[in-house]
Amino acid sequence: MSRVYNFSAGPACLPEWVLKKASEEMLDAHGSGMSVMEMSHRSKAFEDILHTCKDRLRRLMNIPEDYEILFIQGGGSMQFIMTAINLLKHSADIINTGQWTKKAIAQQKKLGKVNVIASSHDDNFTYIPKITKEDLTPDSDYLYICENNTIYGTKYKELPVHDGKLLVADLSSCILSEPTDVSKYDLIFAGAQKNMGPAGVTVVIIKKALLQENDQIPDMLNYKTYADNDSMYNTPPTYTIYIVGLVLEWIEEQIGGLEEMEKITHKRAKMLYDYIDSSKLYSNPVNKEDRSYTNIPFVTGDPELDKKFVKEATEAGLVNLKGHRSVGGMRASLYNAMPIEGVEALIKFMRKFEEENIGEN
Repeated sequence: MSRVYNFSAGPACLPEWVLKKASEEMLDAHGSGMSVMEMSHRSKAFEDILHTCKDRLRRLMNIPEDYEILFIQGGGSMQFIMTAINLLKHSADIINTGQWTKKAIAQQKKLGKVNVIASSHDDNFTYIPKITKEDLTPDSDYLYICENNTIYGTKYKELPVHDGKLLVADLSSCILSEPTDVSKYDLIFAGAQKNMGPAGVTVVIIKKALLQENDQIPDMLNYKTYADNDSMYNTPPTYTIYIVGLVLEWIEEQIGGLEEMEKITHKRAKMLYDYIDSSKLYSNPVNKEDRSYTNIPFVTGDPELDKKFVKEATEAGLVNLKGHRSVGGMRASLYNAMPIEGVEALIKFMRKFEEENIGEN
């Protein structure tokens, strides 16, 4: 068997430790005599899996007891509308930093007033716009951000001011890559398929005080429904939750927690950025202070050469490096499961490609 280095923005690579453990338990999980995929979500065996997963996440992220952890289907796209349907009463302030906030803006406008209080659209989302408290709308209910932008490769290094406002944040592509002070947020959501596990479940971390009775909200779109039913109002994505639990176990017991994970996250990113910045062929378009640690776009400046790069990289076992169509070029997603060896292999290939093609650019 030959494993490739998978730089996909999501669904992304998973730790081999997790895949091997899941394969060992495929036919007999936790002594049940069956696969997790076959378990009733009402069984004690699955309830143990769910609660162990929640407990690990609370422990790893140091989530305060006044926050609820929910497991919801529908991906981040469902959260664009769920956040608004549960929290939007007067208006929402949103900072537009790319594709995912643009989609959130479009969806939330269907439910009420949306104020785009800042945007980096003017420079193709290559920076994080700064705001002051004067930019916040007086009657807005919350400030909404996407903390790490997978397509454009930007990240908030400091949270924006949100005096007197709830802070709602999409952490899909940076959750668990570093410690997070959950108490600074009111609602966090993250699709699992980048840093937490396979596609199929979204983790929501929400202040319990925001879980209110509201007969106007359909049950399946009400966060309180999930909280009241331990995320099992309907059949949850059982196997995906199980894999998320294994990923959390890997981070906690194999890596040593989020402080250690952060060191690896920064090491991977620094290796690749240092090479790109020293290169005569490649460049990264993002404002340096706003560069993402997990999604790194780069270009040669020649679209045809970019295509050649992606093709030859794929042949060399470095897959899913094609950049998003709105940016072009290449993009390396360095999520938690990407080993340092994968980054070393990418840089080695980039250096060889540069030596062979520098005259063509």
